[in-house]
Amino acid sequence: MTISASARSSPAQVPPDQRMVWINGDTFKMGSDTFYVEERPVHRIAVDGFWIDPYPVTNEQFARFVAETGYVTIAERRPDPALYPGAPPENLVPGSMVFFPTNGPVDLRNYANWWGWTPGASWRHPLGPSSSVLGLDRHPVVHVAYEDAEAYCAWAGKELPTEAEWEYAARGGLEQAAFTWGDEHEPGGQPVANVWQGRFPWENLLRDGHERTSPVGAFRPNGYGLHDMAGNVWEWTADWYAARHPDDPGKACCTPRNPRGGRREDSFNPHQSSVRIPRKVVKGGSHLCAPNYCLRYRPAARQPQEIDTGMSHIGFRCIVRPEAE
Repeated sequence: MTISASARSSPAQVPPDQRMVWINGDTFKMGSDTFYVEERPVHRIAVDGFWIDPYPVTNEQFARFVAETGYVTIAERRPDPALYPGAPPENLVPGSMVFFPTNGPVDLRNYANWWGWTPGASWRHPLGPSSSVLGLDRHPVVHVAYEDAEAYCAWAGKELPTEAEWEYAARGGLEQAAFTWGDEHEPGGQPVANVWQGRFPWENLLRDGHERTSPVGAFRPNGYGLHDMAGNVWEWTADWYAARHPDDPGKACCTPRNPRGGRREDSFNPHQSSVRIPRKVVKGGSHLCAPNYCLRYRPAARQPQEIDTGMSHIGFRCIVRPEAE
């Protein structure tokens, strides 16, 4: 079950952040044929070695970036009316999408039952203008759109991972295991990630001790020493979203190396007719994922996310690729 060559032999260069973890390059089987259709087919990929943050970027780290640069996130800016024709003027204000639990069972086909556009919501005010990140320094930053994540990475001298790099790192050396820790959903009968226990979106049993985000590192790491690669927050990747993976060429000589998945022109939501926003792949699931609705806290799981939208359960982590030696 283990991927070969999981050694930590790293190049002579050093990353800008000494806390980063070196992941030795190798080939691996990406995707899954067992769960959701967008994860198919399983195909072999090769990735070169890279450094990766052991945790998602935290509020404390993002606040340092903002303090040094004066950066203003998309959620804190007034939307451009030209980009959203027909939008009610009252919606064209700074804000973001916030999760609100329901009072009982609802139609799971309509996410509007539990997501609400909230004026004033941002990384500083994750639940709306009356909330704050006081006491949440070690929690993942949320309400960051793709542009915001890229800006932070550039400031830190890092980049966002591709989907292949992210999934390879998340697997932690386990070839085709269902979860980052193996195939058993709850080893020993205990939650091992910050995900939803109970019936989503109304019954949260809190068996993992966290109603929303948790401090990074609150759960055990995967085999590569990386925390929160399952649950807590979804994480941005650099890849445009495609509805499925490419077919496996089936020949060792043709194994794709360091693929950059998808094309911008193919990433739009086919059900949108007016406001068409391109989408990137997010990975890892979040504290809102539950077996009855979104069993996506798995390495192979993937989801599209509009690049202009940050939400209360989306964050990111960074990587550094070594220069050619």
